[in-house]
Amino acid sequence: MDWLETLVVVVHVVIAVSLVGLVLIQQGKGADAGAAFGGGASQTVFGSQGSGSFLTRMTTFMAVIFFVTSFSLAIFAKQRAEVAGEAGIPVVQESSQAGAQAGQAPSADEPAANSESEGGDALPELE
Repeated sequence: MDWLETLVVVVHVVIAVSLVGLVLIQQGKGADAGAAFGGGASQTVFGSQGSGSFLTRMTTFMAVIFFVTSFSLAIFAKQRAEVAGEAGIPVVQESSQAGAQAGQAPSADEPAANSESEGGDALPELE
């Protein structure tokens, strides 16, 4: 499954860079006025309508592929998050020796602060 995700990421990046290039190549709506004064001869490669329809179709096609790869990457990320969520946070369990010591009274060499932590939710008394 990792190779499929890598392939989708590579296609996604290539399509993103291609989309940027296609958008930068296209002419704006106001560029037709300049073509009326003799600049239209360079558009004969793409037919009588010029390169507008070809570039528009390519941009649309590449945008659809970009959205499909974006959606599939979101699905891959969701699956990875579910797998990571199933792993969970490790729970610290007390050993039997530590549990037996917790029930005993503190000895003389242990500080009195430990008895407060063993008391649970008891609040210290204010004077």
